Amino acid sequence: MFWPGLFTSTAAGGHPRKGADWTGWVSSVAGRQTKAGTMVNTETAMAVSALRACVTLLAESVAQLPCELYRRDANGGRDRAIDHPLYDVVHSAPNRKDTSFEYYEQGIGSLALEGNEFSLIERDGAGYPRELIPVHPKKVRVLKGPDGMPYYELLDLNEVLPMRMVHHVKAFSVDGFVGLSPIATNADAIGLALATEQHAAAVFQRGTTMSGVIQRPREAPPIEDQAKVDRLLEKFAEKHSGLRNMFSVALLQEGMEYKQLAMDNEKAQLLESRNFGVIEVCRLYKVPPHMVQQLDKATFNNIEHQGLQFVIFTLLPWIKRKEAAMMRDLLLPEERKNLYIEFNVQGLLRGDQKSRYEAYALGRQWGWLSVNDIRRLENMPPIPGGNRYLTPMNMTDAGKAGESLNATPEQLQEIEEILCRTP
Repeated sequence: MFWPGLFTSTAAGGHPRKGADWTGWVSSVAGRQTKAGTMVNTETAMAVSALRACVTLLAESVAQLPCELYRRDANGGRDRAIDHPLYDVVHSAPNRKDTSFEYYEQGIGSLALEGNEFSLIERDGAGYPRELIPVHPKKVRVLKGPDGMPYYELLDLNEVLPMRMVHHVKAFSVDGFVGLSPIATNADAIGLALATEQHAAAVFQRGTTMSGVIQRPREAPPIEDQAKVDRLLEKFAEKHSGLRNMFSVALLQEGMEYKQLAMDNEKAQLLESRNFGVIEVCRLYKVPPHMVQQLDKATFNNIEHQGLQFVIFTLLPWIKRKEAAMMRDLLLPEERKNLYIEFNVQGLLRGDQKSRYEAYALGRQWGWLSVNDIRRLENMPPIPGGNRYLTPMNMTDAGKAGESLNATPEQLQEIEEILCRTP
């Protein structure tokens, strides 16, 4: 829990706020009117189903991965550093309010929407983090201090905190201090998708066909009573517009004709426009369309490889960005040589069972996987004697042929004579 003393003016690393040469960047950009005529900000952008699906997919995919603190051992291996004060913070309980899933989900969600993720760091007397308190990006302003380092102004409290008290993860940045919001930099693409959805909703609200005119014969006398004309049109619209009256049949008397003035949905390519909006949003977040249920181009032959591409080219950059920021902000400088933080993505990289077993067999036969290595990848406990590695006979060092064949010097000489004997 954060105490009021944490936000005193002396917390900013000894740099006073008044009179200092601060240069500020606003972390999140307010909504703006797009070329399509729609207002785009975080809230309206989340109304686009494809964007919400992409953001929640990224957030939930990272949040479901176990985050571990590892310690390197002398043999080049690693062990979980469960005795370290930071282990529980990054693995299971980042703070007293949020579970690890909720914390990482919210953090990646903020990163995907606003381009930045902020958490206040509460440290114990030894300097180890005890809690990570998430803060909404719109409530933080990033400042460049007189020493060229980032400082963080909490807008609600009107206080500035140094870098050691804030965990900051940036998306793609052009200045190195604040990440760019995908929504702010691509507002027109999102606004077009939002305008298409609004247009589609308006079409179904007003009728399945576009408006037109009722034309009377030229020789027919004009209707002088405007109220009668209004009643006629209202009655016609009541019977033949709206979702319930779609495809209804009209009967026009006195030689009247109905002429449609605009294109229907098929001619206007409304469905194609909506699909294009989905593709544009997927392109923005580098998410394969089939991951957000857009299965038009997916086949049984390529969907597995697209899933692996999603992990490698879409998810891993977000994970590495998060891991690097956590190591920078949460580990002490002298600990970074032996300790590191890592999300376990092995479960997401698995192929189908047949392909996995074939790969395991290949690694086992060629000697770079042991039985326990394979069991660990399958989340199975090790077995006694499972750390033995095999060596193919045809890959044995020529100078150690005797050891591999378990032959006496006389037997080796006899084998060599047989191999060298000319026919």
